Amino acid sequence: MEQTEYNSEKKSGRGRMIFMIVLLLLIFGAFVARLIDWQIVNGDKYDLIAKSSTTYTVESEALRGEILDVNGVGLAVNTTGYKIVIDKLYMEDEKLNDSILSLVNLMEKCGEKWIDVLPIVVNGDSYKFADDKEDEIAALKSKDNLNMNSYSTADECMNKLVEEYGCQKYSKNDRRNIISVRYNMKLMGYSKSVPYTFADKISPDTMAVVSENFQDVTGIDVRSSTIRSNPNGTAAAHIVGAYGAISSEEYKELSEDGYALNDKIGKFGIEKSFESSLRGKSGSQMIRASSSGNILEIVETKNAEPGNTVYLTIDTKYQQIAQKALKEAAKEANDLAKAAGTKNSGEDCVSGSVVMLDVKDFSVICAATYPTYDLSKYWEDYTKIAETKGDPLINRPFMSAFAPGSTFKPLVASAALEEKAITKDTHISCTGIYGYYSGLNIKCMGVHGNIDVIDAITVSCNYFFNETGRLLGIENINNYARRAGFGSPTGIELSEGEETSGAIAGPENSKKWGNEWYPGNTVQAAIGQSDTLISPIQLATYAATLANDGVRLKTHIVRKVVNYARDKVIMENDPEKPTVVDNMEISEENRAIVRQGMINAVNETYSSVFGDFKVQIAGKTGTAENNGSDHANFICYAPADDPQVAVGVMIEHGAKSSVAMNVAKKLLTEYFSSEAASAKAKD
Repeated sequence: MEQTEYNSEKKSGRGRMIFMIVLLLLIFGAFVARLIDWQIVNGDKYDLIAKSSTTYTVESEALRGEILDVNGVGLAVNTTGYKIVIDKLYMEDEKLNDSILSLVNLMEKCGEKWIDVLPIVVNGDSYKFADDKEDEIAALKSKDNLNMNSYSTADECMNKLVEEYGCQKYSKNDRRNIISVRYNMKLMGYSKSVPYTFADKISPDTMAVVSENFQDVTGIDVRSSTIRSNPNGTAAAHIVGAYGAISSEEYKELSEDGYALNDKIGKFGIEKSFESSLRGKSGSQMIRASSSGNILEIVETKNAEPGNTVYLTIDTKYQQIAQKALKEAAKEANDLAKAAGTKNSGEDCVSGSVVMLDVKDFSVICAATYPTYDLSKYWEDYTKIAETKGDPLINRPFMSAFAPGSTFKPLVASAALEEKAITKDTHISCTGIYGYYSGLNIKCMGVHGNIDVIDAITVSCNYFFNETGRLLGIENINNYARRAGFGSPTGIELSEGEETSGAIAGPENSKKWGNEWYPGNTVQAAIGQSDTLISPIQLATYAATLANDGVRLKTHIVRKVVNYARDKVIMENDPEKPTVVDNMEISEENRAIVRQGMINAVNETYSSVFGDFKVQIAGKTGTAENNGSDHANFICYAPADDPQVAVGVMIEHGAKSSVAMNVAKKLLTEYFSSEAASAKAKD
């Protein structure tokens, strides 16, 4: 019986082998037959087709992913618009100039803008170079374009352009407009594979007029397009970032990644740092045209794939509250200075920033800067924005860095307690001026007498922390500062160069600048002066670290990335699974001591601001010396016994700590006014 089964299996295996051989022979035979048809039977026919036609691949733009706040509020979204396209596949070369001129005239009648890049304008009976276009003028004269001397005049450049583009018959103004389009066509790689966008944002009314007037003109087409818009343009402008035409430098760097000369790209912010995710994949059409230019057939179509959508942790509501509070803070500082009538008392305050973090996972609820701008008008108002007092283009929460001042003292207290340089019962006698080292006289804000660490935090005694810093030593101070996030970027999801590292005062930092570190520098560093520099995002991260029992989590502004349809999560920063970056390793007893000092500071020293606040806050102010009025800083977290949020405020030249505190108070008032937050605070 076993022999019979073996023979049966053997025959079955042989049968399968024969079947596979026959199948392979049939497939091979089909290929051979097809080759014979192509090369022998119909060889002449296919050879004629190949010689008399050309295949072009025309790419189609992919929908860019959107950028939304944590609640799905649009920050950078896509809207449907219309653009005018000149398509070389259908446009007759001899009609191109006349068609361009007709389009320009029609656009001017409709009050619409067309893409005009030529850095030359009509000047009476001659031409001149446009103002503030030095780079564009140099590019025009370069070897890649006109190959003219740097001293060539606008008229000389135009003479060469007129000849190159055959514009002799037109008027001076018409020549200039036609040439502007033709020149930009060259820059954008206009070809049968690359249509040229003449105008990228036209109204529905203009779309109808152009369609009617050019319905019989081949090569000019009005197409629907996706327009990037910023419906909440004043909220988080620096974080969202701009999206614009790719530069020549960017193209050289990214051409191998499939970018074209007429592409757009993220310039900064999330638009840049998440470019590869937002971009999507372009589609294409393979078109076969005859030698005379007539379209014979569409050989193949590949649909575009939309990009992914990015949800931020930013809450637009708090972002707008923060920006308004910063504006009011600058005015408050100015008003206080006016009332005081003294120099360097806040009259030079024009800017500031604030960051609020969720202590649970260090996600950024808001990161506001003042002055700011409307992102939806970034490109058209760029010059105006750049010239505005206060440098609104600076992303202060991430890029500015200042001395932390007395906000640094809770860190020094934590380190000194943990390293046993002091204890809860250590008392230091404040005489008003600290002069341990010869020639060093550091003023305290009062004469506090015999004082312990809790009271020293409460009244912000410089003398106590000068001496504590001396006892602790700069190495220990720096060790705890690094653990709290000083001296290195938080790793926020922005591109390289968009977040500062700041600096930690000490021998290592001084050596970089060719300076020597002295013991007297240590006692200054202990009160947040010397060379320590910290950004607002680092300041808020430090506050959140104190609130989170000394455990520093990864600060982040992206909640998740999803596909365009928003039904699939690509990446997520799960609030329930935060990433631990470091740990200050402060004991519970020592954390409680420092926290009590910060609570007392709010209840006693800052009672004029927070005296009636319904939630207990732990906080610390700081004023940092510099040229002009002092910077006013403030850190806090709340509720003190069960922290939910942490805040870092920096008001440049704010002079008075109350100015910074009021910014935090406005945010915390809104946060704890919601029913959900209030209920959570009570629990």
